[in-house]
Order: sequence, then structure tokens, then C-alpha cells
Amino acid sequence: MAAMLLEVQHVTKRFGGFHALTDVSLQVRQGERFGLIGPNGSGKTTLINCISGALRTDGGRIRFQGTDITTLPAYQRTRLGIARSFQIPKPFTSMTVLENLCIPLIYAASARARGADVTAEAMQILRHIGLEAKADIRATRLSLIELRKLELARAMAARPQLLISDEAMAGLSSSEVDELLVILLRLNETGTTVIMIEHIMRAVMRFSERIVVLDAGEKIAEGTPDAILHNKEVERAYLGE
Repeated sequence: MAAMLLEVQHVTKRFGGFHALTDVSLQVRQGERFGLIGPNGSGKTTLINCISGALRTDGGRIRFQGTDITTLPAYQRTRLGIARSFQIPKPFTSMTVLENLCIPLIYAASARARGADVTAEAMQILRHIGLEAKADIRATRLSLIELRKLELARAMAARPQLLISDEAMAGLSSSEVDELLVILLRLNETGTTVIMIEHIMRAVMRFSERIVVLDAGEKIAEGTPDAILHNKEVERAYLGE
């Protein structure tokens, strides 16, 4: 049994009188492919923001590799090994693809040895995701699928132990979804734990070893993809009574 990497313990988050998350608990093991799904407004992004440090919780604890990170700012969590991609890519528009990747390599990957060749490392990541040929063009000239790949590359540049992929496949064609799936599966094979938040059920079911389902800020189900597909409570959350 792999060691526990992430532990979310009874997390609650409120916005005024609105409970975005209520007593949510989950665990992610080292090396796991973990899916997080739920209808719009279910609390997925709020939970990820709490894990990554973009939001502070109003209750509960978050532990990473056994360390309580509940009160740590986002940049410290990144340096510990948590990175995320965003659904809407926001590259530095005045920079090339290569320069966009060098920024997180310099500032986020704090474990880098002094004197490391940042450009060579950036090019290695670009080869890994299929953007090597685009290294010297401006990010504004990339297609949607290329922007999503760059967003994943920027997260990978932080050398994460845990990568959180937040709806990286939204708006992509079926073949483009398959491209990103291959990249994420290959990344996981190298030892990176991946949490996938996704509305494209074909993708999350193919990718995940285990899935947690949120609805209205509460965890309503957890299990294998097959168990989730046949869960009546999940069916009601998505389709209604």
C-alpha cells in the first residue's frame, strides 16, 4: 500500500452565510490517479483552492506528507510539492513559450541545484508535452490545446509531487482530450500523483483509479470508476430525481 500523500480532514469553507464546503474529508495516496467530480457549483474548485492555498479554510485540517499545511500560504505549498493548472490559461503574453516555462523553473522549483541549466530543463519539459517546436513563438500565437499544454508544462516546472489538473480538457475535441490524457498518464508513470477535476466523464473515468464526488459542498460518494458509474446518489446529483 502506497504512503498517504494528501489528507483533507473535515474541511469547511464559507462565503458569508453560504457553505461552499461542509465537513469534506478525503485521502490521496502517493502515485495515485485521483478523480474529483461533481455538478457545477458542487465545491470542486473551492476544495482545490483550499488544498493549494488560494483560500483559507474555515474549519478542518489539510496535511501533505504528514505535515499540517492548513495555514501555509500558496507559495510555500508549491515549494513543498503541490502544483496546479488552471482551466483558463493565463500565460505571460509578451513572452515566448520557452520564457513562460523558465519563470516557474526559476522561482517555484526551489530544490534546483545552483547553476542548473534552466533553458535545457525547460526544453526537456516542452519535448515531453509536444511543444518543443513552439518554443520560440509568443504564447499569444498558441491554439487552445497548445495553451492547455503550456499550462500543464508550467505546473510541471515546479517539480510537483502532487499535480492538480483543473478542467484542463474543457472545450477540447475528442482527439485533443486523448492527447492530454496521454500526457497526464505519462506524468503519473514517472511518479507524480495527479488529481484530475473534470466534467468530461470519459476522460476522468479512463484516467482515475479512485474518484470522489461532491454535490452542494458535501462528499456524496467515493470509489472506483465502475462503482461511481453505478452509484444512485451520483446519478441523482447529475440528473435529478
